[in-house]
Amino acid sequence: MSRATRKPRAKRKTLRSLLLPLQEAPERADAGPSPALEAIWDVVARIPRGRAATYGDVARAAGLPGRARQAGYALRHMPDDMHLPWHRVVGAGGKIAFPPSSSAHREQTRRLRGEGVEVRNGRVARATLMTLDETPR
Repeated sequence: MSRATRKPRAKRKTLRSLLLPLQEAPERADAGPSPALEAIWDVVARIPRGRAATYGDVARAAGLPGRARQAGYALRHMPDDMHLPWHRVVGAGGKIAFPPSSSAHREQTRRLRGEGVEVRNGRVARATLMTLDETPR
């Protein structure tokens, strides 16, 4: 096939264009936090003491299926005065997402154990993980 007869290729999506919708600014000068971030924060606030949920479960319960990374983004960018139980959110399979030698890993482990959650080898006990309902309150 010659160049003249080839169909034009569909424009490839760049990583930046794919991630841009996920990386909304947590504070916008005109309207405050985005509804997606607020929904995630509301779900995290509902995780009871002594339990944990995965980033994926939090995103699904906030009405954002497939957006586990956005749940992490929301926790990383929550206002300091919000005091959410961020330590109750773990990675897939109950794994603490921070590197094992980091102070954040030690802090999350300390807080979870303080609530009676068993943490072994950087993972919470499977019985501790809860599934959250699909509808944000």
